[in-house]
Amino acid sequence: MRYSLAMAGFLAIFWLANSGHYSGLLLGLGALSVLVVSWISHRMDVVDHESIPLHLLFKLPRYLLWLVGQIFLSNLDLVRRVWRPGTPIDPVVARVPLPQDSDVCRVVYANSINLTPGTLTIDMEQDSLLIHTLSREGMDALQEGEMARRVTALEQ
Repeated sequence: MRYSLAMAGFLAIFWLANSGHYSGLLLGLGALSVLVVSWISHRMDVVDHESIPLHLLFKLPRYLLWLVGQIFLSNLDLVRRVWRPGTPIDPVVARVPLPQDSDVCRVVYANSINLTPGTLTIDMEQDSLLIHTLSREGMDALQEGEMARRVTALEQ
């Protein structure tokens, strides 16, 4: 029930943010829409801890701040490799372990790799990711596992 209430709250906030009109009729129709969608979702039993990961709510901002820093550093490295002559661009494709237990955290990890410039998740299997990087150093950093450790910490 907690997840259904969280979904109803999110839907209400989303509807209010996108509506822009706050007359009684529209607020009533919005509330009715939120209630109907929440009731149908609850009856279909599609709302659970995976679809609405409330357990990540307080840990995610800290991870996102760290990820923004990594994106910035990767951007600087990429610009340096492109603009400075003689700096090697040595593409590497390799498998990286996927230590996360939940599907949500596995997707967060794969997408975090995609968001970091110079790296791309090509394939996801049950226990590993196939990653392409523009340099050996980028692959070494992923195989070192700092990003994987931080994403795994989200699920604990």
